[in-house]
Amino acid sequence: MTWIGTSWKMNKTLAEARAFVDGLVAARSALDGVRAFVIPPHTAIAAVRERLPSDVPLLIGAQNAHWAPAGAYTGEVSMEMIADAGATLVEIGHSERRECFGETDDTVALKVEAAVAAGLTPLLCVGEPAEVRAAGGEIDWVAGQVSRGLSRIAAHDRHRVVLAYEPVWAIGDLGREALPDEIAPVMAMLSARFGEARNGVAAVLYGGSVNRLNAAALLGVPGTDGLFVGRAAWDVAEFVELVRIGARAGAAGRLDAR
Repeated sequence: MTWIGTSWKMNKTLAEARAFVDGLVAARSALDGVRAFVIPPHTAIAAVRERLPSDVPLLIGAQNAHWAPAGAYTGEVSMEMIADAGATLVEIGHSERRECFGETDDTVALKVEAAVAAGLTPLLCVGEPAEVRAAGGEIDWVAGQVSRGLSRIAAHDRHRVVLAYEPVWAIGDLGREALPDEIAPVMAMLSARFGEARNGVAAVLYGGSVNRLNAAALLGVPGTDGLFVGRAAWDVAEFVELVRIGARAGAAGRLDAR
């Protein structure tokens, strides 16, 4: 099943979050056959959960959580807290967290371990900066990030993890769209080393300047199980269209496999 999801980052008030859910419910049939998820800011997780009818198949995530179960960590929230608010998935290791808030591979691994222990799905984000790509080191860089991120969980728990490959040069205001041929070697490596073998992860997603115009081509890259979308999915109509593109890609893949 194709995964299509978005993180709202530091955007949307409670009213805006509820309006997004209402628009999604109105287009509920689009979610059939797709594993869709939305990652609101912490302030809106409970509001989204409460607004969402129980029969609408949408996963709700959190953008971050601490690895400790409780304690004197002012400004932080625990895995248990986000689960209590309604999250079943937690984004870990986004490049903005690494760059702006000093997250390391060690703290990422601690968070993956804590998420699994709390019964949450870790969405482990990895990706190389532009200078590493220019030097041809993206495969080793990304493989190392994944290996270190998974290092504190047992092999039999890897099926609970979702990977998101987001090259740093392709995300944010200044990011550029990646061509399918540019990401294909990394996606193939992630799928082969961490996704297809026994004790592999649940899915390998691509994220970075994804939009409705390039989504189908990116989904066509071998080893790509779905898309993790940024600002192009913050409008509910655009999100629904991306979900529909994901559903068509999934259906085509099932037909090709016959």
